[in-house]
Amino acid sequence: MNLLEVDSVEKEYRLPGQKPIRVLDGISFSVASGEHVAIVGRSGAGKTTLLNILGGLDRPTRGDVAIAGETLFRGFGSSRRRNRLRATAIGFIFQSYHLMPELDVVENVLLPSMTGHASVPAARSRAEDLLCKVGLADRMGHLPAELSGGEQQRVALARALMCSPRLILADEPTGNLDRLTGAEIMRLLFEANGDPLAVVMVTHSAEAAAMCDRTLKLEGGRLA
Repeated sequence: MNLLEVDSVEKEYRLPGQKPIRVLDGISFSVASGEHVAIVGRSGAGKTTLLNILGGLDRPTRGDVAIAGETLFRGFGSSRRRNRLRATAIGFIFQSYHLMPELDVVENVLLPSMTGHASVPAARSRAEDLLCKVGLADRMGHLPAELSGGEQQRVALARALMCSPRLILADEPTGNLDRLTGAEIMRLLFEANGDPLAVVMVTHSAEAAAMCDRTLKLEGGRLA
């Protein structure tokens, strides 16, 4: 069974007095456990909208998404199911890092664990271990403003891995980084967790896309 199944997803935006604007038009694809997939396309093609739907952050107008056989949008209790899957099965990485400026590096990585019932000492130990794996052992007490862009993205990567997800959704993870730093972030993304980890990544970087197992192109609301 595939880890991620995307079934005929459509997304429309409706403005008063105007025809609906269809951003996604019947998107279907699957991702196996451990597979790395890049989604490319022009700005405004709907890549981030699609990624938000895959993570349950936005609802499709029609269609559905399933993670490990559990649907995100259909059936009784779908809202609770989305919340649980976001907390336990999905890790998110954003282009702009989205770190909390008033929290230090370890506290930022700990954030996803605060939605569950993890032991505080055990959670802190895992956060510190992840920061060591991404090369930030000497930066744990620093605030985000004291870090470079590459270091902040490493913190975001550690945060995404905090709850041992099965799927990482990454929106332009190398977009604000130079070429060499971006390549290092990609290497860490694919290797830091130690276990096979599925990744779906939106990117404009040909180098980042080339590091994935396959590339899907979003064009005119459809996968070309």
